[in-house]
Amino acid sequence: MIVHKWGEIGYNEAREKMQEVHQFAQKDGQNHLILCSHPPLFTVGSAEKKCFNVEVIQTDRGGSITCHSPGQNIYYFCFQANKPAQFYKKVLTAFKAFFMKYLPEVKYNKDQAGFYIQNRKIASLGFRYSQEVSLHGVSLNVDVDLDFHSQVNPCNLKGIVPTSIANEGIYLTQEAVNKEIVHFLEESFDDAAV
Repeated sequence: MIVHKWGEIGYNEAREKMQEVHQFAQKDGQNHLILCSHPPLFTVGSAEKKCFNVEVIQTDRGGSITCHSPGQNIYYFCFQANKPAQFYKKVLTAFKAFFMKYLPEVKYNKDQAGFYIQNRKIASLGFRYSQEVSLHGVSLNVDVDLDFHSQVNPCNLKGIVPTSIANEGIYLTQEAVNKEIVHFLEESFDDAAV
């Protein structure tokens, strides 16, 4: 697994660079994981047609509206995914292992594509697949401004509110969370980071 660390990067710039990494992954046959965060913004999935009371950027991923901001870890996957269901299961296995270690009350909800503690959403998933390589990925709230995130319901789900690792009483830096997630992804995909 090749890890790309981009730090904080504008969403549109990251999308362009992700496309480049995606093309590279098609050629080299490797799994490429991108670690980054974005300035404050909202993105919506390709099938979302609703109007929101915040400015949004249309994307080509699945899912509804997602809030991004500093304090949120983004994991973009340009992984070999000729069997998308198996790829997705391995991603879930890694994140479930992370939550089992730090916040065992977090549960994955397949009907609402994310990780939750009761009605509090802590992570969102949205993928696309092209040429047997995945695109987009997972956003995980580490220590975000919940007032900003609360401007919309996560993924436009009624009764769902955002939360973060810090809000749930676990204090880890974004770097520490990245290190743990990379470790669990290495285990799940049996693919040591380079």
